[in-house]
Amino acid sequence: MTKGNSTKITDELYAYVLAHNPPLDEFQRGLVETTWERFPDRAMMQSAHEQGPLLAFLVRLTGARHIVEVGTFTGFSALSMAQALPADGRLIACDVSEEWTAYGREAWKAAGVADRIDLRIGRALDTLRAMPAEPHIDLAYIDADKESQILYWEELVPRMRPGALIVTDNTLFHGTVLDESPDGRGASVRAFNDHVDADPRTESVLLAISDGLTLSRKR
Repeated sequence: MTKGNSTKITDELYAYVLAHNPPLDEFQRGLVETTWERFPDRAMMQSAHEQGPLLAFLVRLTGARHIVEVGTFTGFSALSMAQALPADGRLIACDVSEEWTAYGREAWKAAGVADRIDLRIGRALDTLRAMPAEPHIDLAYIDADKESQILYWEELVPRMRPGALIVTDNTLFHGTVLDESPDGRGASVRAFNDHVDADPRTESVLLAISDGLTLSRKR
């Protein structure tokens, strides 16, 4: 029997974690605060505070120059990754909402990285399918509708370079992956996790970060 993690993340311990991670800069903080002010009922869709520095770290660690993000919302994660890109790096950001991403556009411009981000409004599947079919993506971040995660995965994996990284958010989905018969998005996330685990084209680890974060390396 595998022993569970005995360290419970209290509010105080979470604050300690954040205090020992790279701090958000003024542009990131401003965008997070604006998101909570403008969209209080949807702000939980935003990537967690600690995920911004982590995504930037992964961009630098992998030396990524070509990034694809599926699900941008108000642009915090795109901002964090774009800031870590070299000046000639590019991030294609896929979202369906002009309203949400308008706040991202403002923050990206203020932070001086708007020229690194190519925002494409429309169905992400259409955007992905219009990309070159050969492997060319260095890093991808999936944080969109859970029902389509497997479809996004199947479009992305063939387009990832060997050694490239796919990061998928919400892979614990509030713990509903443990439900005996999960409904809706919980069922979709569990199916996605099983799909990724069985995919021989990649090697993956599921981490208990925020609502679950899966890192998958293209073989």
